[in-house]
Amino acid sequence: MANKEDRSMASIRIISTSNRGLLFQNPKSEQQSGNTLIQHLKSSLSRALDLFAPLAGRFATIKHDDNTASFDIDCNNEGAQFVHATADGVCVADVIQPIYVPKIVYSFFPLNGVVNYEGTSKPLLAVQITELVDGIFIGIFIGISINHTVADATSFWHFLNSWSEISRVTECLSTPAPILERWFLHDKDCPIHIPLFTSEQLNNRYAPPSLEKRVFHFSKENVAKLKAKANVEIGTNKISSLQALLGHFFRSLVRNTCIDHPDQEMNIRFPVGLRPRMDPPLPQQYFGNTIQGTVVCLKARELVEKGLGNVAWEINKIIATHTDENCKNFLDSWTKNPTVPSPVSGVSNGMILSGSMWVDIYGNDFGWGRPVAVRTGPANMIDGLISMFPGVEQGSIDFEACLLPKTMQGMGNDAKFMDSVTSRMSM
Repeated sequence: MANKEDRSMASIRIISTSNRGLLFQNPKSEQQSGNTLIQHLKSSLSRALDLFAPLAGRFATIKHDDNTASFDIDCNNEGAQFVHATADGVCVADVIQPIYVPKIVYSFFPLNGVVNYEGTSKPLLAVQITELVDGIFIGIFIGISINHTVADATSFWHFLNSWSEISRVTECLSTPAPILERWFLHDKDCPIHIPLFTSEQLNNRYAPPSLEKRVFHFSKENVAKLKAKANVEIGTNKISSLQALLGHFFRSLVRNTCIDHPDQEMNIRFPVGLRPRMDPPLPQQYFGNTIQGTVVCLKARELVEKGLGNVAWEINKIIATHTDENCKNFLDSWTKNPTVPSPVSGVSNGMILSGSMWVDIYGNDFGWGRPVAVRTGPANMIDGLISMFPGVEQGSIDFEACLLPKTMQGMGNDAKFMDSVTSRMSM
């Protein structure tokens, strides 16, 4: 769909494509119904891909004699995948009213089961428009699957913000264009030689246990209370709202998984965005992956006994270590001796965070109003995976948790935790 020449470097990771979806419910009009709507979305997607050319390309591979390979994105205009589907008998309320995310939602996403390295032959971006049955209303779920090697959460939502604005308006866009120029610490590091996995490793797909998903909504007021409590306990004002909420959520998870194992080491794994941490900073519109994973490890007993402020402060301290100097030292070391994460094992020993709080989700108006909810698909389902989103009300936060049923039930019955959870009807 795009027609630009650009070859962007990308590393490879053996995880499933990342997927996010938006749910809409608004009154119907003749311009927003049937084939007219689908053709309009397809046309506006094509225009968006003119700006985001890498998403219409495929991975290109160069194998080397030292059992390594280099990868880049060949913007060969092979195109993104576009799917139109209907969910007979399913309405918007069926998606957002149940306590647990209904399994039918997983079918609203394309490229299920596709892993990142398959981007050599399969689309790097796929969109599925699912029409729901909502009487006089229009019920639409826009499910997007994107190869995580190509883009992080910031770039993902930048693309979606651009597409929705293109769909909504025909004049000049207010959303800035993506910056496709590649950034390397040293030009001599390009191309990077990535160790190759064996066929056995590549075919070793993880089969998750039975898991449930639930969206926990935290109002602006309750988040502020947690932040104040965490800062008072430590005697500081540096703990952020998100850090306090992560500590609150983590403590409940530990209470409901480690009651008989107080010396079990638990961890929170989460991405840290590097764009503003570099000197000079990378532009917010830089398209690609600019995140670095980090981890906080604590004993279960310590998490429960030392209080909210302790775990929130540990999160704060580890994030503060991601300075320009430390980030560049890591990148310099990695490019000289690159390692690739092993295939997902499904063992988290705590929480694995995904997503970003600094993205525009509910401003995505395609021309028929704002979304009423955001949901994730079945990609990378791991016990302890937490997808974080800014809530629909300014200052609120949503966590979509993927957990074992026993843990999920325990947290739902945990009064200390649930006192901070707000019931929200997205209707």
